Amino acid sequence: MADMPSQQVALPARLERSTPERPGVSWWFRLKYGVVRAFLWGWARCFSLTGLYKFGQFFGFCEYLVNYKRRARFGRKLGEIYGDDISSGEARRRTIHFFMRTRCDKLLYLIFDKLPREKILKRIRFQRRDMLDRELARGKGVYVTMSHHGSHHVAALLSALLGYKTAGVRDRNEGPLRRYIQEKYAETFPEFRAIRLFYADSFPRDLYRCLREGYLLASALDVARDRGERLRTMPVKIFGRERRFLTGTMQIALRCGSSIIPGFVISRKNYYYRLVVIDPLTDPEKAADEESILAEVMQKYANHIEEHMKAYPCHVSGF
Repeated sequence: MADMPSQQVALPARLERSTPERPGVSWWFRLKYGVVRAFLWGWARCFSLTGLYKFGQFFGFCEYLVNYKRRARFGRKLGEIYGDDISSGEARRRTIHFFMRTRCDKLLYLIFDKLPREKILKRIRFQRRDMLDRELARGKGVYVTMSHHGSHHVAALLSALLGYKTAGVRDRNEGPLRRYIQEKYAETFPEFRAIRLFYADSFPRDLYRCLREGYLLASALDVARDRGERLRTMPVKIFGRERRFLTGTMQIALRCGSSIIPGFVISRKNYYYRLVVIDPLTDPEKAADEESILAEVMQKYANHIEEHMKAYPCHVSGF
């Protein structure tokens, strides 16, 4: 993991986030999060990250026992994924794993910036990175289609630490915890400050510019709620049902001739992670009408999400 890709970025002496202006975090939230971070970091220093992981597992199991509403929502999601092909015992095991995985990842999220970068890189396995570098070498950028599953902060920070020119698109509604932690990441890692972040409802010209400059651009298109009339959507079939996914960033990537690659983050035991990228959804060198290929690419994207969720249901988010 120590070798650097050909797309390594020469970081300027002074870096500024290109993120639009966001509201600050109140003193109360800073105090509360600061106390929690101090406790978690002290626990990790005393008992190692493995000890923190075991604490998170215990905390997650307690949540499983008391949070019956969330447990029921996840049970309905398992029914959507597997139908009648899952036993009650297996559903219970997967539900407990979901609560444990979610809590463990949240604990690490709070202190990720305190870890030495060499320890971060040693805990992450990047599958098929050579394929990603090859697509970036084309000079037209790469669009990584993420989904609302798993720990995306791991992928964003890692790509920056490895020297990739990185950009992301996200929802405008950010909670105080996310804003606070992003500030801490930016204070610790100059590479994180170099990440370009854009809101989903912003004007697209900056996204065109990023891809044409050879950036690694990532976003999640599998929205679970209406994001307004300005954002275009398209119906796809997933788990036997029709859902509408965002299409804007996908259309931009098609127009720029960029490679479109699905990507996933898989959480493993004791805070080890696996980054997975899959073969491009379409051949960027092959000329094709955007309208005729968009529906096909969007459905392939949905199919990959479906396969991923069947294999790793504990990575479902939003519960």
